[in-house]
Amino acid sequence: MAQAAPRGAAVINKPDPPRSTFTNTSAGKTELLKQSLIRMDHSPTHQAHGWHVLADLHGVAAPLLCDTARIEQILRASADAAGAHILFTHFHHFGENQGVTGVLLLAESHISIHTWPEYGFAAFDVFMCGQAEPERALAILTQAFAPASTQVQRVLRGNG
Repeated sequence: MAQAAPRGAAVINKPDPPRSTFTNTSAGKTELLKQSLIRMDHSPTHQAHGWHVLADLHGVAAPLLCDTARIEQILRASADAAGAHILFTHFHHFGENQGVTGVLLLAESHISIHTWPEYGFAAFDVFMCGQAEPERALAILTQAFAPASTQVQRVLRGNG
């Protein structure tokens, strides 16, 4: 039996509306995924490697780190800025004055967040392959969360 979410917790679990080139149907999402997988077969139109960016943001306002809806908006904007295609989103708020964890599943990989409002801290994981540009996503994230300090690690994946 599934356990109920903690009192006050908000759970958002919904598919993303496809970009304008696809209809809002599961068939449209399947087609987007198939096209992404076709490009991932090492054809000249797709690079099999990508950048994995890990960002620690310190000194972020606690109310923002508790705001599930606003966090989702920001992550969606960062994916759009990077030229990525959102396939699915899932966010979970742990309760009043508690953090949020969430992920955007992308055709190009993913963007995830974990927040600790009591420490003013957010951890981001941005991995993108192909033509998507994770640095553009990171720029949106750092602008929107306005941290006092940021630590970033960049790893090239699949290049060897």
